[in-house]
Amino acid sequence: MSPDTQTTSTGLELVVDVGRVAHGGHCVARHEGRVVFVRHGIPGERVRVRLTDAEEKAKFWRADVVEVLEASPDRVPHFWRTADSASSWAHGRPPVGGAELGHVSLQRQRSLKAEVLAEQLSRLAGVELFPDVEAVGQAAKTDGAGKTDDGGPADSAGKTDGAGKTDDGGAGLAWRTRASFGVTQSGRLGMHAHRSDQVIPVQEMPLAVEGINALRLWDVDLQGIERVEVAAPANGSRPLVLLAPAPGTRAKRLNSILAQLPADVSVASYDPLKNETLQLRGRTWVQESAAGHDYRVTGAGFWQIHRDAPETLVGAVTGFLHEGGFLEPGAAVADLYAGAGLFTAPLADAVGETGSVLSVEGAPGTSRDARKNLHGAPQVEIVQGKVERVLRQRPRQFDALILDPPRAGAGKAVVSQLIASSPRAIAYVSCDPSSFARDIGYFQEGNWQLAGLRAFDLYPHTHHLETVALLTPRG
Repeated sequence: MSPDTQTTSTGLELVVDVGRVAHGGHCVARHEGRVVFVRHGIPGERVRVRLTDAEEKAKFWRADVVEVLEASPDRVPHFWRTADSASSWAHGRPPVGGAELGHVSLQRQRSLKAEVLAEQLSRLAGVELFPDVEAVGQAAKTDGAGKTDDGGPADSAGKTDGAGKTDDGGAGLAWRTRASFGVTQSGRLGMHAHRSDQVIPVQEMPLAVEGINALRLWDVDLQGIERVEVAAPANGSRPLVLLAPAPGTRAKRLNSILAQLPADVSVASYDPLKNETLQLRGRTWVQESAAGHDYRVTGAGFWQIHRDAPETLVGAVTGFLHEGGFLEPGAAVADLYAGAGLFTAPLADAVGETGSVLSVEGAPGTSRDARKNLHGAPQVEIVQGKVERVLRQRPRQFDALILDPPRAGAGKAVVSQLIASSPRAIAYVSCDPSSFARDIGYFQEGNWQLAGLRAFDLYPHTHHLETVALLTPRG
């Protein structure tokens, strides 16, 4: 055993030099030739780590930083002790997930995310680009990284959330309008540690808007509940709490929890296996606003979680398509993986009643939301079903396609179908640089090119980012 190795009661500790950032929220280090994926470090640091996943025969190990021996100038005090690795392990437990870059300055966070995006594009698509990752909302005004021209992020200066609290002034906090929590065995609100079933009690969620924190769910006895989902729209409309009961939980227990929650909050029970939502009080949906439209979104339905994300992404997508001449009155466009219609509504505005918009969404509940949200737009056709099936059964010519798939991306089969439909342009929205870069490679194999790319920091203090790309046929 080397002198830089020591055993502790909780596992093995090593001293390592932190190398480059990698996709997934960690950096690469090495110990005696073995790769160690280190979370909570910064490239260039020398740190002591605690191994969290270290089978002897494994090709690589995973570890958390427990002590910084030589700090990066970009290291800052973590804003949340429950998510701070060194502080958490000093108290004998892992940090909660969801704020793994909270120890890094926001400017360096965006630089690290840009490195990951560039590496994925180079390795998976053969594209050599190093796009800036743009701040959004107040953070964009603070550091000047955001664009204010047409198609840029929305100006959110002075915006308030449902509890009347202004935005975070550029600190990267108070942006989540949705949050997911676990419940401890004793019935207290908590969050999971990274790659773990362990639920750690929490007393705050600094990344969430005040409308979520004001509910003080950590004061509620949640015995009988396995999971809690909360949505507090940025427009200040009525929040919704979804309770996922454990098997056998009785109605009396749910009523007891209901009595502990504020009277002006909607509450519903949710069965994630059956995808069923049952009203307990108020509504089973929330009302969101973006791009001049109001949207009904079911409690379990998808909506962008950053308070400024909807305006930002709509602006980027329509900006690319307008500038290229692909989104004009009378145009035929399709919104694929359309959700509740975030992009569908502004697309319908742009093409007018002489144009057409095909909106395709696989989830039945969310597709029903889209029908309600777009009922006054005769140029919109809402179809519920898998994108690949709808494209195969309803072939037609499009001026432009908008593609916003789940984290796994579109995949080779769908990309091939998109190319075969021969649109003039495709706007691709992605929340995962790996699946995005893989799909860009597929488009290039089909003789398409990456004509424009923007990246946004819609998930500050986490490793996630959002990209919006414009793709066009070559030649």
